[in-house]
This record gives sequence, C-alpha cells and structure tokens, in this order.
Amino acid sequence: MTTILPSAQEGCLLLADITGYTAYLQGTEIEHAEDVLADLLETIISGVEPPFEVSKLEGDAVFAHMPTAVIDSPMLFDTIETTYFAFRRRLRDVVHGTTCDCNACVLIPSLDLKFVVHSGVYVVRRIARSEELTGADVVLVHRLLKGSAREIVGNDAYLVLTRAAVDAIGGDAHAFGLSKHVEHLDVGETEVFIANLQDRWTVEEGRTHRTVSPESALGSFSTVMPGTPQELWPWFTDPRKRPEWSVGLDAVDERVDGRRGVGTVSHCAHGGSTSIQQILDWQPFTSFTTRVEFEGMDAVVTTTTSFTHRETGTDIAMYFACEPAEAWPQIEANLLPVIELSGQKLFAILDAATPSGIRPSTKSEPWEIGVVTDDVEGRSFTP
Repeated sequence: MTTILPSAQEGCLLLADITGYTAYLQGTEIEHAEDVLADLLETIISGVEPPFEVSKLEGDAVFAHMPTAVIDSPMLFDTIETTYFAFRRRLRDVVHGTTCDCNACVLIPSLDLKFVVHSGVYVVRRIARSEELTGADVVLVHRLLKGSAREIVGNDAYLVLTRAAVDAIGGDAHAFGLSKHVEHLDVGETEVFIANLQDRWTVEEGRTHRTVSPESALGSFSTVMPGTPQELWPWFTDPRKRPEWSVGLDAVDERVDGRRGVGTVSHCAHGGSTSIQQILDWQPFTSFTTRVEFEGMDAVVTTTTSFTHRETGTDIAMYFACEPAEAWPQIEANLLPVIELSGQKLFAILDAATPSGIRPSTKSEPWEIGVVTDDVEGRSFTP
C-alpha cells in the first residue's frame, strides 16, 4: 500500500494567545473561568477567520494559518487590530453586563491578548481526526510566545512579526509603526518587529468616527453580495482591485506612508478626468467613509460604505452626502448609473467564484437603489 505524504506549503502562521489566563484560572472558580475563556476564544476566532484558517485551539490560544507566499499588509494589520479591538470590547461588555461578584468575573480585566505572526513553510497533517501543522517554522512561532516582547512594550498587548513575515508583507517596518528587536531563543537568534496594541486601543477609544448616517444622507444604495465582510473589504478598498469592477475607473494612484487608513489620499483616473479621494473614517470590515472631489465640479461627495454579515452573504449599504446639497441632483444623475453597472459587474465576479450553496437569494436584482426625495434643505454631512 502506497502512503501519500502531505506536501509542504508556504504560508502565514498566526498565534493569538490570551495573556494572564493561567494566573486568572488559579484565582477563580473554574466553571465560570472556562465559560469566560470559551466566550473570548469565540471572539478571537470570529476576528481572524477569514482570512486565516483556524488549525486548532491550544488551551488559551488560537493557532491559525493562511496559505500564501505574499501577505497583504492592510488585510493582516486590519485583521489583527480588529480582532484585538473586538477582544477588548468583549472584556468591557462582560464586565459592564454582569452583576456577579465571583473572582472569575471580577478578574476579567486582568486578561489581555498578544499575537505572533511568522511566514514560513509547514505541513498540514491529519492526526486522529484533528489537524496538526508541523515543521520548524511552526516550532518558532510557538517559541516566540516566550520571548521578551512584553519587556519592550511594557504591557501584555502586542504584536510580534518575524523578519520573514515583514519581508512577505513588503514595505518599511518603521512606516508600519514596528520596533525592531532580536529574540535569543533555544532555536537561535530571531529578528522580530513589535507593535504595541495597547497604544492602538487607546487611539481607537479616543477616536471620533466620521460617517454619513442614513438620516442625513441625500441618497443611498444597498445590495447583498456573496462572501463575508473580510472577503469583500479588499474589493472596495484595495486600489489594485477597484478598477477590475468599477465602470469607468482606469487606475488608482494611492498616496500612503505605511498603512492604508484615515488620511490616505488616492487619485482616481476616469478616462480624461480625475477625482481625489480621501479616507475620513476607517473601521475595517465594518465601514469606511471617503471624501471625493470631482474634477471640474465645485462640490464634494462624502460616502459611508457599510458591511453587515448575513447567512446569505453580506449587506452592502452606501450613504451619500454632498456639499453643497444643491449639487447633488446633477451628481446623482451621473453617479447612479455608474454605481449600478459597477455593482452588477462585481456581483457577477463574486457570484462566479462562490459555491452555489451559499449564494444570496437576491441574484436577479443585485442592486436596490434608494434615493431620498424629500426636502433636503438643512441636511449635511455629520462628522
């Protein structure tokens, strides 16, 4: 009998570890503590899947991988930060939502979350009805959990990327806000780059989000698209993907130093004209808001695009504001047909790549257009 051995593959390895859980478990009631752990692990899994595939749970940690030789930096950083923010919000919600005074509930704020990311080669094996990732790079990512990153950042909330991961991302580590460090491990010296997630959370907590609300919008568009918000997000935000489905958009020249987000400016070429787009708000996989100036028009259009996950796909909603409001009818007349055609084109691309069992039921009418027709005087973009 010939045994077919699994082949090695190149990819991104991610280990998300709840810090402080051992001490937390020792000082709490085990029944309540395990309920808290299960809740937090679910939050982490929901955050990293997709683009990662969870391989297994390792006690208080989630081990996941993403088969790819080149790592998309915006997707990686947005996934990690979004997962961390969701983790912190979940901790806060559990604390605020309980009246229980047991140690398992009282000590919840002592927990935190750290990430280790490495790019390397590994083998996926099926052992005793479970999946195991093996290889030297798998060993390394686990060894780094015991590194000295905590001493560098001064807290238990951080991201560690190996030199191999940063090389797979491309770009300047400093521009990404990463600090260089060398870990001395039993498997040898390893160059890593570290980000302080506690600092990112502090910034996020103090951020004022700028969105166009449904109540203030002059116009709106909605649809259901196949896929999850994580899968759809790059189609709407990546300048390399947008020309593939945006009718009349020839190219996007993005001006960004480091990571895409609030403040990023793009120059969009539409035939012989251009438009300038600036990101005003950035909530990965939930919504983003842009401000667009069109060449030859003395008006600015602000758009919030939101993503809501459903069993049948993802609801996409777009809300428009215009300054001055009087310019909106003319802009609407030109913009609406383009968005409708673009939406149909994107839907066809996604639908062709989606298994039939999970296609949304709205295939025949992918775009539902809703335009506010009542008196718009006094309506404006609300930051």
